[in-house]
Amino acid sequence: MTNVFLSLSSVFIVAFNSLAQITPIIQPSPRRVQVAILFDTSNSMDGLIDQAKTRIWSIINELSALRYQGKMPTIEIALYDYGNSTLTLDNNYIRLQTALTTDLDLISEKLFGLTTNGGDEYCGAVIQKSMQELGWSSNPLDLKMIYIAGNEPFNQGSIAYNEVCKTAGSRSIFVNTIYCGNYDQGVREFWKDCATIAGGDYFNIDANKQVVHIDTPYDTQINNYNDSLNRTYYGYGSLGSVKKSNQLTQDMNAQSEAVSVKAERAIVKSKASYKNESWDLIDAVDKGSVGLATIPEAELPDEFKGKTEEEKNALLDEKRKDREVFQTKINELAVERQKYIDEEMKKLPEGQDDFGTAVNESLVKKANQIGYEKEEK
Repeated sequence: MTNVFLSLSSVFIVAFNSLAQITPIIQPSPRRVQVAILFDTSNSMDGLIDQAKTRIWSIINELSALRYQGKMPTIEIALYDYGNSTLTLDNNYIRLQTALTTDLDLISEKLFGLTTNGGDEYCGAVIQKSMQELGWSSNPLDLKMIYIAGNEPFNQGSIAYNEVCKTAGSRSIFVNTIYCGNYDQGVREFWKDCATIAGGDYFNIDANKQVVHIDTPYDTQINNYNDSLNRTYYGYGSLGSVKKSNQLTQDMNAQSEAVSVKAERAIVKSKASYKNESWDLIDAVDKGSVGLATIPEAELPDEFKGKTEEEKNALLDEKRKDREVFQTKINELAVERQKYIDEEMKKLPEGQDDFGTAVNESLVKKANQIGYEKEEK
């Protein structure tokens, strides 16, 4: 495989009308980008999972740069694992980690929770399961992608992969295969055949190769603004405290991979694709999911309890403006960070291929085919 190591992501800039009123340039779009990732979690796949943990925020930043007629689509991601001997044969050793969701912290949580154990890998079965269980859009203008990664023959199990991939192609669901091993071996083991049938792309990677991290002079400052950004999130209702805690946990998970990975996550959190209306007070009120006056006092964040309606609204406005300022600061730094990365990447040899580069390359390629564009900095 001949690939160049793609840039981590492009970022969009939030425009100021004034410090008092900040309005995003990009308005929501009715279009959706749906991505299901199917991981082989048998014994030999520890390296693949490690690569995915490192590259997940780069992938989401790439998704966040897609535009349809100038508008950002809604991003939904699902996660399966298969081939793990802790699972059951009657379910073909397949486990749904999470259905298609906009909750990006949940995706990170599930990814960092994956463990490997020897088992049988039934690729046709897990693709079929993902097509049956997930709420795939029927709109041909929505980008629908399946990524399946592993290293055993693709034709194992009782479900014929070629028929499943043909069905996926007929529903405009692109199946992209990532073989963890030699290119020609993956061809012989039918990984390329599935991608060809379903209109997707075939890649091979070295799953045990360490991902190249490019630390930049901007990472620390971005991460400092991220910590300030976190203080503008106020959990409410039954999910509030748990989800707020998980937000911080996923920050720590990203940092455990590298400072640059945490910076990538912070950049995602500065964008409209990072949605938390299910638990965050500001997002919920702005989305119209709840009205501040309708939330029972006991379900409010501590900072909002015991205040008049006017005081609650004033506090909410203040924190909303703080959030927008921190997001804008992160976006501004992200532009300079990307310039630095682009220059450093010119110094690297070609062929720096890993799970993230495979996904990012095919995302942009397929998106362009159906009318999406990648917003450039």
